[in-house]
Amino acid sequence: MTTHNANNERIKRQYFAYLKEAKRHSEPTVDSVAKALARFETDTKYRDFKSFHFEQAIAFKRRLTEQKNQHTGEKLSKATLHSTLAAVKAFFHWLAGQPGYKSRLQYSDADYFNLSEKDVRVATARREQVGPTLEQVRHVISMMPGQSEIERRDRALIAFTLLTGARDSAIASMKLKHVNLIAGCVDQDAREVKTKFSKTFTTYFFPVGEDIRQSVVEWVAFLREQMLWGNDDPLFPATRIGLGTTRQFEALGLERAHWSSAARIRMIFRDAFTRAGLPYFNPHSFRNTLVRLGQAVCRTPEEFKAWSQNLGHEKVLTTFLSYGQVESPRQGQIIRGLGEPKVAAQPDVSELAKAVVREMRGAGMASQVE
Repeated sequence: MTTHNANNERIKRQYFAYLKEAKRHSEPTVDSVAKALARFETDTKYRDFKSFHFEQAIAFKRRLTEQKNQHTGEKLSKATLHSTLAAVKAFFHWLAGQPGYKSRLQYSDADYFNLSEKDVRVATARREQVGPTLEQVRHVISMMPGQSEIERRDRALIAFTLLTGARDSAIASMKLKHVNLIAGCVDQDAREVKTKFSKTFTTYFFPVGEDIRQSVVEWVAFLREQMLWGNDDPLFPATRIGLGTTRQFEALGLERAHWSSAARIRMIFRDAFTRAGLPYFNPHSFRNTLVRLGQAVCRTPEEFKAWSQNLGHEKVLTTFLSYGQVESPRQGQIIRGLGEPKVAAQPDVSELAKAVVREMRGAGMASQVE
């Protein structure tokens, strides 16, 4: 049974290099494109790309809608269909302009990978961003054991994520030197910390409570004073695995090394929320929690701008469009309130609204705010 096509492999390598070097896409993005193309090749039984015909696109799209998720057994989501087909479409559109393929492929043939307008709307619909409440996070931490080195690490990890709003990939790569307890901040230096879009910025501890801050302070003190670790050691080290007393592999303590990925961090979160009897919230959802807190405590445009920058957003608009949705209960409260007798608007709220509108206009979105 054919499992690859040599010609296809060569041109795919060129395309991946193009995405990485010319389009400056990240490794995870290129990997997702590779998976999409692998799905297409499996469907066509690895036929040479030079023999591509729009009917292949139609057949692939039809069969893809019938496939099921291996983990859930449910049909693939509209979002998965959309991202997969968009990746394959972009590849064939690029391929149609390459030597050896120009005379065989039509640019318009790639359009047959398009989903219906209805399915695209479903796939790209903005959905309410959900995050735990501060009380839920505190409950999770309180239910976590804290006796062993690993247990103390896991508790501090969840506290640190709330205290800083840092992304899990950044946390996995942070060193002790990146945390300044005196200034109450984290230096997210893109030369060493895996930040989104390789941005370098400083995050000051969010005002989420002294108990949360103290958990992080105690963890850093443990690493420096008891473990005698230095600046270049990991802030949240991996687990050391070895043979235990039962001659079975088990967790033996902390490894003086970073996690290879953020996957283990997400597992720790899942286990902690399960132990607390709460639905799972991933590390990224804590950023939604912090945006909601910012909406509640920030009183001026300058304050919300600082809050936004603290999350690593260069523009306040990013915070509003990506995270800052009005939750449904609050939405209903606001709408009902609009029918009540008016009182003078608070100047700070009015100014914040005006500042957001100005930024939207500056971003070329004037038609959306008129």
